[in-house]
Formats: sequence, C-alpha cells, structure tokens
Amino acid sequence: MPVSAEPSAEPHIRVHPAIESIDAAAWDALANPDPATLNPFITHAFLLALERSGSVGRRTGWSPCHLALEQDGAITGVAPCYLKSHSKGEYVFDYGWAEAYERAGGRYYPKLQMAVPFTPVPGRRFLVGAGEGAEAREQMLVAGAAALAKETNASSVHATFLTEDEWSRIGAGSGWLRRTDQQFHWQNADYATFDDFLASLASRKRKAVRKERAEAQGIPGLAIEHVTGREITEAHWDAFFDFYMETGSRKWGRPYLNRKFFSLLGEAMGDRCLLVMARRGDQYVAGALNLIGGDCLYGRYWGAVEHHPFLHFELCYYQAIEIAIARKLARVEAGAQGEHKLARGYMPTPTYSVHWIADPGFRRAVERYLVEERDFMAQQRLALAEYGPYRKDACD
Repeated sequence: MPVSAEPSAEPHIRVHPAIESIDAAAWDALANPDPATLNPFITHAFLLALERSGSVGRRTGWSPCHLALEQDGAITGVAPCYLKSHSKGEYVFDYGWAEAYERAGGRYYPKLQMAVPFTPVPGRRFLVGAGEGAEAREQMLVAGAAALAKETNASSVHATFLTEDEWSRIGAGSGWLRRTDQQFHWQNADYATFDDFLASLASRKRKAVRKERAEAQGIPGLAIEHVTGREITEAHWDAFFDFYMETGSRKWGRPYLNRKFFSLLGEAMGDRCLLVMARRGDQYVAGALNLIGGDCLYGRYWGAVEHHPFLHFELCYYQAIEIAIARKLARVEAGAQGEHKLARGYMPTPTYSVHWIADPGFRRAVERYLVEERDFMAQQRLALAEYGPYRKDACD
C-alpha cells in the first residue's frame, strides 16, 4: 500500500503532519461510530488540543504524521501516528529494546508511535469504522504504517494500548509482534449504590474501604465537589494545573501537558470533563480529572497541594466508582499500573500492543523475549486476581 499525497481512485494512504488537515467529522465518524462506546481520547478534538497547545509537536519529540486512507476523495480509515525521537510519555516501556539495539550498533530512533500521547488508555488505533471491508481497510493502514517507517528510516512502529481484537488480527497475519501488560479496572456489576458495591466485598475489605472513606471525608474544613461542562472555569483549570504540576514534577520530573492544553480541552470537550475537587474555604487543595466516555469513566490526572491520608483514594477511586454507578457506566479505568488499586475493587485487566521491527535479527530477539513476557504477565494477572477484595461467593 503506497504512502501517497496524490489523489487517486485507488485506495491510498495520505500522511498528514497535523490533525487539523483531516476533516474532524470524517475522523470522528471512523473513531467513534457508536456513541454508546465513545472513547474521548481518540476524538479529533482531544488530539487537536494536544497539537494546538504545543504539548505535542516537533519540539516535544512527538511529530504528528497521521495516516488517512482515502479513495475517490473520501476518507475511509485514519490512525493517530507520531514520529518520535525518544520513548517518553508512552507507558509501554521499550527503553531496554533501544539500549540493546544501539549496543549492537543499530539506531533505534526515530521510531513511529501509533498512540494517544501521554495517555495509557486502551482504545482502537486503526480507525476504519464498521461494515463490509473493515478488516481490509485496517490491513491497509497497517501496511501504510510499515511503509511510512521505511520512508522515514524509522527502526520500528509501535501501536500501543490498542484493543484485543486489533491485537489478535494484526498480530496473526501481518508480521507484527504482540505484547501484553496490565492495568487495574473497576467493573460495574449493575450496582444501584456504592453500598451495593461494598456488599460484594469480603467483610475485612469492606471495613477497610469504609475506614479510608471516613478518614478522607472527615478531614476538617475540606469539602468535595464535582465540576463539569460549563461549570468549569479558567480558575478551576488554574487550580488543577497547579496540582498536576506539583504531583507530576515529583513523578516524572517534567509533566508532559502545558496549561494551554487544559483550556483547549475544556473549550472543546467540557461536557466530557469531570473534575473531582477538594476545597478548603475558597481555595482548592486537591483534584482529579476524569473524562466521561460512552460506557466508561476514565480517570486521568490527580494532584494536591495539601497531603492527607486516603484523600488520593477518595478523589480518584471511590468518587469515580460512585460517579460510574450514578451514570450507569460499565467500568472505571483509573490509569496505568498501581497494584494498590486492587484492594479498592480495581481488578487486573490485560492491555495490548503490537510492534513492527525493520531489522530481522532484532525482530527475532524481541519476539523471543515477548513470548516469555506474555506468559509471565498472564501468570501475574491470575495470581493478583486471587488477592482481589471480592467475596468468593459473589464470583460464583
């Protein structure tokens, strides 16, 4: 499948150096054809906010090169794609691969990353809508990504946090290598209230959750509130950005998102944003940002300028569960990693990525490693699940 910039009656891939050059309605129709399962992170508006804010771009080492499959002037498939000079902000770690390849005399960067920058949220990456010919269009995008890697002298292509279906199809027939990891997600078993969720836990775990909530909600002078849609002001974003910078600087050294991004996000997707904020008098002291999907609440960032026991768990995990129950959402995805989530009802859930590597010898070495890693991750998920907080009879 050629990578082309010329119009053609035959299906062809066009590479776009900015998402704003791709029609937003066409992108969104392919990314989220069913509103009931809408994923806000693969919307045109979210990716555009990253680019317009300068959080993504050549200066940050994330140069957009989005793929669009076109035929007879119509866009029939798209994929978010970036040419990268490093491996930061991905959450599927390949630093060891880069070091090994460069020790052997290879050049690992640049590479192509098919992902939502700084966002370890599972979702589709090869956006072709549904219906007849969908898998063929998907394979054209897959082939187009490999062709773009050759044109840009990229060592590899990495499609991360894609769906299990994409992982199975692409890994089965295209020569891409399959990798798994895990996150911790909460599943809504048709609970009517938070107390219904608590009733599904073992007695000791239930008491622990109640104790943590009582401590967090009983912090003197602190009030918790939810802010969404037009209620979110620039003052809210100012406060939240302070939290994000304070906590992000300790975790990552240099947070990835700038202040402008949050304003653009609120302007474009305010109805999808939900801030859970802790306030002391007129001053906000902690907060968590969630995005509301069609069937999922996505917990993204948390931060605080006051630190209290269990406040993190309350704002990020327990409030999220209450919101999901009230909105009848199927699950809560609370971000990457975090075995501490297990005791709070968030269970180990596999995540998926696929990888195309140009060098045959290096590809074989990575493939051997991934066979062992997949087996290890599967065993770890089973072992962790045994420590889940749910009553054994509730699982029967």
